[in-house]
Amino acid sequence: MRSLLFALVSLTLSTSAQPPAAEKLPALLNGNGPIGLTLEAPLQELFQKGLQDEKVFVPGTLRIKNADGTEAELTGVQVSVRGNTSRRETECTFPKLKLKLPQGGSLKIGTHCGERADEALSAKYGRLGNEKSPQREALVYDLLRAVEAPTLKTRPARITYVDKAQPEPVVRHALLLEDDDDAMKRVKGTAEIPLESFGSVAVRGAANDAARIAFAEAMIGNFDWCLKFSPDDIYRCNEPRPLWNVVAFDMGDKKASLLMKDFDLAGMVVGQHTWFKTVWNRKFVESGSETEIEVLSQVQRTRSLFPRGMLDAERRHFSGRKAAVYDVVQRAQVDEQGRALARGYLDAFFKAIEDDAAFYRPIVARADVQVFLDAEGTREACGPQDVMRPGTPVNAIQKSGQMSQVVILDAMWRWASKNECHAVQDGPVWIRSDAITNDYPARN
Repeated sequence: MRSLLFALVSLTLSTSAQPPAAEKLPALLNGNGPIGLTLEAPLQELFQKGLQDEKVFVPGTLRIKNADGTEAELTGVQVSVRGNTSRRETECTFPKLKLKLPQGGSLKIGTHCGERADEALSAKYGRLGNEKSPQREALVYDLLRAVEAPTLKTRPARITYVDKAQPEPVVRHALLLEDDDDAMKRVKGTAEIPLESFGSVAVRGAANDAARIAFAEAMIGNFDWCLKFSPDDIYRCNEPRPLWNVVAFDMGDKKASLLMKDFDLAGMVVGQHTWFKTVWNRKFVESGSETEIEVLSQVQRTRSLFPRGMLDAERRHFSGRKAAVYDVVQRAQVDEQGRALARGYLDAFFKAIEDDAAFYRPIVARADVQVFLDAEGTREACGPQDVMRPGTPVNAIQKSGQMSQVVILDAMWRWASKNECHAVQDGPVWIRSDAITNDYPARN
């Protein structure tokens, strides 16, 4: 597929200011500020027919307002619905869109999702359904680029949606996103790797991208992603889906390039995750901050994925860009609550990675550690013969004989959701003291 810019240049430019000049037609994803667009299409018809099928499209016209006041008009645009969970009507009454241009090339639009009030979230997935969402997601992408995390090109937009079936146009903030095919060309990939055949990071030779992604997802508080790091990795992944909201491109020579995407459910965007209490114990941190616990959970998981040298290199990399990311937040065109959310996640992230003692905190490194309600080890806290997953952080409260009373941070999602253990999620439990170490991964 030809790039978006090439496709645009081949179309007709209409302007009231001067004769047509195709070379003045902008690349939509270039530029620092929001771009003004008008999309005219039978969108309500599309929403009724296309929620269950991304192949359904309606014809549309896209008008682009240039910086010099001229306008470019693209006719014959195919408009379709895209997304996964967001396509459900209970999630977004105004779902995400994809525009296929008549001369080749595509563009994705992150819409405002709906008209929910303020910080109200959808019942099932906890999605923010108003025009604060695309602005906050735009900030997330800017932060990812500031830390050089591999991701899509984006640009904020202000879009006027015109549908003749509706009495008035709808004008809302939106986010333009690079099409996966264009992203593949940008990184010089040869083919997209289907999730069914991805395998794992280990077999694809993508450890460097994966390490950057793991830390970056922690920084923004995003859990709506999945990347299988090794053949036996069972953290929130399964065999049918070793990739989720991460795209992989074949780079040749048994190497793959990874790009992270789709952050409308990230903590920096939605503000809170409604499922928090089914996974973690807020008593793990003195503040009880859900933000701090979410960040710590993913930061600590990296210790089970990478050797110490790579961990420390990534910590230095992110710490070296601390001033830049806070500057991005300060300059962002976002609501003040969104700005505060971003700062909160960044504060928690840098607190978790900058200091060796904070990062290499006590952890259980063995696979045979049971959890008990009593110091004598006679009453199991969870299921029969249930054991902790290696890499699980703990905070010790007291000792009794060979046992330690601890609060567990279930960073490995051992007892999450369908396998809840309320003793772990609600209060302290007891484990063997000799299972706790700071030397993980081992120095040698």
